[in-house]
Amino acid sequence: MTPGPHRVHVRVPATTANLGPGFDALGLALALHNDVIAAEADDVAVTIEGHGAADLPADARNVVVRGMRLAYEAAGRPFRGARVRCANRIPPARGLGSSAAAWVGGLVAANALLGSPLDRETLLTLATRSEGHPDNVAAAICGGLTVSCVTPSGVTAISLPVPPRLTWVTLVPERTSSTAEARAVLPAAVPREDAIFNVQRVALLLASLQTDAPEALRTALDDRLHQPYRLRLFPWMPDVVAAAQKAGALGCVLSGAGPSLLAVVGDDGAKVGRAMESALRQAGIPGTAHVFAVDAHGARVV
Repeated sequence: MTPGPHRVHVRVPATTANLGPGFDALGLALALHNDVIAAEADDVAVTIEGHGAADLPADARNVVVRGMRLAYEAAGRPFRGARVRCANRIPPARGLGSSAAAWVGGLVAANALLGSPLDRETLLTLATRSEGHPDNVAAAICGGLTVSCVTPSGVTAISLPVPPRLTWVTLVPERTSSTAEARAVLPAAVPREDAIFNVQRVALLLASLQTDAPEALRTALDDRLHQPYRLRLFPWMPDVVAAAQKAGALGCVLSGAGPSLLAVVGDDGAKVGRAMESALRQAGIPGTAHVFAVDAHGARVV
């Protein structure tokens, strides 16, 4: 499908959320992308390539199509249908924002087909309501390192630059994890000292990235709000984190709700990636490490 006057091509980045202490607040867009090519039609037909080709719905239940419908409704326009082609490179259920990419891809594609009546803030609010939390969708829409906050009137998000000399390594296990399950293990309340611990680390994390002081990341990436509770789902995580740090990583955290891990490296990430793969393999789980640049642009019409 070649984009034409009544057809749009949207590219949406993968995202990693939390970055350790920034639970439901921080997201980072990575240079791994899904493509959505869409055109208006009188019914719905979806073609899927790559991840999910065998099991994602190819009808109106598809999340990309649901995102398109949301945009039409928000713009006050009837949604009759669409011809949609999805090229999925973001692995699903791995903590890399595949669901957020689908919602954002549909919303941005529909908005472009409509002549862009919806501003970024509206798209962000619609995507957050659909996804349930703002961190992944904010990074997918805005790009870069995104700080997001839900307010009574919508969602506020600010995208920040990231020091280009940092390398971001993701370890993607060959097993999936449910976000719902990963949230279900979290307690309803946490001790005050743990809340203070995380506020301090989030502030230090943002300060270290904005002043290009990467050594502070060794402390700033610590977390007490979600990762300790999720260890029961990923008991191999401490060994992989230790291997990454021994190989030179400044820190290593869960990517979103897992099971993927994200390591931050001050130089070449290949050595860290190999160490992470080896530690995971010793736990009896195959997986592949990838080195990604940061996507500074977010979802865009190609």
